[in-house]
Amino acid sequence: MTSKNDFSTEDWTKIVRAPLLAGFAVTAADPSGFVGLLQEAFANAKGLAEAKSGVRGGALAQAVAEELLTAGGIAQARDSVREIVKGAGLPEIKARSLRALTETAALLNAKSPGEYAEFKDWLHHIAKTVADAGTEGGFLGFGGEKLSPAEKATLDELSEALSV
Repeated sequence: MTSKNDFSTEDWTKIVRAPLLAGFAVTAADPSGFVGLLQEAFANAKGLAEAKSGVRGGALAQAVAEELLTAGGIAQARDSVREIVKGAGLPEIKARSLRALTETAALLNAKSPGEYAEFKDWLHHIAKTVADAGTEGGFLGFGGEKLSPAEKATLDELSEALSV
């Protein structure tokens, strides 16, 4: 089973922050207001729960979800994400998140090409779930559209970044 011990501390931090960045990229592409942000945060948490239970993402996703459920793991991931988004506006947060996810995909591809496809698919699934969670436009979550053109474009960019 893939675990934290298979990676350097720096690489593990990049991997653990990846599900958070996948959700951030979509949220930054087209913010959904307060209600939408809550829905998108819950969608991201749902993706972690699916990985922890072994439903989606494989052994690496399960190890990441378990790490994010520890106080130290979430603190380290949160601090790492803060460094990435520090001082950035929404378009730059999206761009930085996608760059970091590209680096993570390259790291996994270099370590073992093909072995981590399920993990990268899981990251894309999280982003898609986040995109579908909030309604864009409308008022207080009513009306509007489920997937905005900006979110669709971001999902396409994420697919390219992750090579899925």
